[in-house]
This record gives sequence, structure tokens and C-alpha cells, in this order.
Amino acid sequence: MKSDATIEGEPQPNRFATTRWSLILSCAKSGTTKENARQALAELCRIYWRPIFAFICRRGYSISDAQDLTQDFFLMILEGDLLLLADPDRGRFRSLLVQALQNFLSDNHDRCKAEKRGGGKQFVPWNDWMAEAPSNFSTSIRELQNWPAEKIFDLRWATTVTEQALRHLADECANSGRQRMFSVLSEYLTSDRSDVSYSSLSASLGVPESSIKRVLHHLRARYRIILRDEVSQTVENAEEVNDEIRYLCSVLATSGF
Repeated sequence: MKSDATIEGEPQPNRFATTRWSLILSCAKSGTTKENARQALAELCRIYWRPIFAFICRRGYSISDAQDLTQDFFLMILEGDLLLLADPDRGRFRSLLVQALQNFLSDNHDRCKAEKRGGGKQFVPWNDWMAEAPSNFSTSIRELQNWPAEKIFDLRWATTVTEQALRHLADECANSGRQRMFSVLSEYLTSDRSDVSYSSLSASLGVPESSIKRVLHHLRARYRIILRDEVSQTVENAEEVNDEIRYLCSVLATSGF
């Protein structure tokens, strides 16, 4: 993936008045917990369940315990604890989430004495979250065993955001009657691959090479815009987006993607 995702789709300055994270910060500053802030937080949490779950598993918990702890962690967040901690000086949503998770796990032995984790409550049915499409970015179990939990979290964050953008683009293509075109070209979207055989793609899709080049250029540009929008939801201002995308690209690159 190239960092030219930072070039196209530059948002307007006031765009950041309505991102999910800036909305959460705004309510935290004013001391209120408006319903739209909680909804924004819930949307961010839904995206981050995979990185959180992977982090907890890497810390040595079983899958079933990691599921319970992931639910508990997000329940704690949605009940207001993270809103109280929200502070622009603490950095991006991703950074605050990792710190909150580390604190949460360090206190886990106390919570285990409670009647039942989460009090039997589930703010979102776990199966609905697990039903999301599996990751197309895979890393060997042996390699993951040598990684710290923080690195696994970053990888799962990067792949989840990337796949979120790809799914969004896939839906757009399906709605415009280009689902097959997307299916064939999607593997060439996340990097400017030099091994693209336009003649083979032309034969496979039954369209001229010039059309393949035009559509692929459009899909790459649209993908970068969508990816930028996904990342912008987790930072407070435009200046942070480029750095976050560069970091996302570096995480994927150092992980072999």
C-alpha cells in the first residue's frame, strides 16, 4: 500500500467537526454524554473489536475468556468510562483505546470475583460481531506467537480499517453494477503493482485494456478517499490523518502485506 492515500480526498477543515472521535471529544469537554456521542463511540467500538480481541488473546487468555473480556471492555466504554477519559492531549482514539485496554486487563483479577462478567449484559450480540467477513490478511500462527500484543493490535487495526474501506467500495461497485469488475480488480487496489497484466484482465473481463486502466485508476482513487474517511473518524483534526495513514501503511508493509 502506498502512502499516496494521503494525497487524494483531502477533507475541508470543518469536516472534522463531525467525525466520530471529534464528536466524542466535544461531549467530553462539555461534560455531557449525548446520545449521538454514545452512538459514535459504539460505531468505533464495532470496528475495533477484532484488534481488541486479538490483543487479549495474545495476553494469554483463552478464546472464550477473550470473548467475555472483549464484551466487558466495550460495555465499560459504552457505559461512559472512556468518555470521561477522553482528552485531546491523550492523542488519537487508537492510542487511548490501547491504554484503556491495558488498564482494564491489569484490573481483571478483581472483576473475576464479581458474580458474572458484564453482569450478564450484552450491548451487542457477540455473534453479530463475529459474523463479519473474515480477514483477507493472514499471518502465520508461528509468527504471531513471537509478536507482542501491541504489535498484533496494530496489525489487526490496520487490516480492519483497510478491509472496512474495501467493503465500502465493494458495496458501491455492487450498487453501480460493477461487482464483477471489482472482484477481479480488487487485488490491485491497495498498491501500485507493476505486475498488472492489462491484457489478461482485458481478456478475463471482456473489455478493452484502456477501459481496464481507466476503471482501475478510478477504483484506486476512490479507495484512497474512502480509506482516508475511515481513518479520519478516529482522529480529531486533519493534520493527524496523514500521519495515521502513513503509520497504517508502515504496519502493513512491515507485516509483509
